Amino acid sequence: MSEAQTPRLKLGIPKGSLQDATVELFRRAGWKITVSERSYFPTIDDSTIRCSLVRAQEMARYVEDGTLDAGITGVDWIRENDARVHAVCDLVYSKSSFRPTRWVLVVPEDSPVQRPEDLKGKRVATELVNFTRRYFAERNIPVDVEFSWGATEAKAADGLVDAIVEVTETGSTIRANRLRIVCELFQSNPQLIANERAWSDPWKRSKIEQIAMLLQGALEAEGKVGIKMNVPKERLDAVVALIPSLTAPTISPLFQSGKLRGKEWFAVESVIPEAEVRELIPRLIAEGATGIIEYPLNKIVG
Repeated sequence: MSEAQTPRLKLGIPKGSLQDATVELFRRAGWKITVSERSYFPTIDDSTIRCSLVRAQEMARYVEDGTLDAGITGVDWIRENDARVHAVCDLVYSKSSFRPTRWVLVVPEDSPVQRPEDLKGKRVATELVNFTRRYFAERNIPVDVEFSWGATEAKAADGLVDAIVEVTETGSTIRANRLRIVCELFQSNPQLIANERAWSDPWKRSKIEQIAMLLQGALEAEGKVGIKMNVPKERLDAVVALIPSLTAPTISPLFQSGKLRGKEWFAVESVIPEAEVRELIPRLIAEGATGIIEYPLNKIVG
């Protein structure tokens, strides 16, 4: 098949806060993406993928209309655009840039507002304008919703608006600005999404599913390491009892040669949380394990 006939998947890479984390995630999943400051079209070491840099806020719209076959964005921006796209998979890991976030309704600390209904006739600022308007309209609460270009917390703190709808992880910035959360509206997380027509195309769907599987495998591997060691037969049960694993440790007999001749030894291998290694290794040694090796992981699939 000639280069002109090679099928290509048009993939959106989120520009902004998720950009670096996305590029790194693809690297661990097996694709090298190179972003140039002068181009909105990153290069990728896969001739069947064409990448475009697109703001997460606009990604769902371009995937919906077919400009892109697939892309990564947040559930919040899918809702904001009311986009009809196929949600392929969530991309969530609590200790990376792919942490879940919360969109909350916020008022000044001393505000009399205790529930959304108390904002009747009031002014609300947010970047999530369309969603916020729908939220209040569905509850028959008339409010004036205005777009915020940034520093949204300051507008509530300074009394420029009566309330804001803002995104948060821990709520610490909100509290620091002497603001108070009235209620949580919804939770958001990054998703891999696809155009419905692209999802119906066998080749494109297969390619998108490949990407989804390997990205999720890379996320699953975050915070985990592989560990292997040699263990004499008489200490095997005690050592295995110490090892956490995804299913069960892999255990295989060692070839009997040299100093091992006449003894029965086993190789034990497992995947464990990286944070547990420093406590685990001394205990393994105390129980008779030797030759302990720790190694990084890129992906855990299946």
